[in-house]
Amino acid sequence: MKIQSLGHVVIKVRDQERAEAFYNGLLGMPIAARLPSFSMTFFTLGNHHDFAIKAVGDGTPDAPEDSPGLFHVAFKIGSHIDELREAKLYLEATGLKVDAYDHEVAKSIYFNDPDGNMIELYIDASDVWKQRPEAVAQGAPFDL
Repeated sequence: MKIQSLGHVVIKVRDQERAEAFYNGLLGMPIAARLPSFSMTFFTLGNHHDFAIKAVGDGTPDAPEDSPGLFHVAFKIGSHIDELREAKLYLEATGLKVDAYDHEVAKSIYFNDPDGNMIELYIDASDVWKQRPEAVAQGAPFDL
């Protein structure tokens, strides 16, 4: 067996409509389909579906910070620092707290969705990882 690529990611949210407004409305991810019987929405970024949400209900508690599970989901948004800067300004204008990190191979911004799931938007900044694979495991805050 050999895994060829990542197919999709599904995250849990409390409210399907609120999450759709965030991922489709704010972030602009097109909705591919809905599966009402499972309270799921599927988004496409060019494949049949690349990302999905599963609503688990308004009363569900947050997972403890030190519990196993998803840490964050990352989406590439372009290839120029201006695209990342524009995204940061756009998200901050909606009231989101946004942090910027320089990972050498990528420059990223991080913020939380309405349910506290961490989202990373990034641009590729260098292909140094091809010579030094360990370069992907670094990062420091930077002023974007």
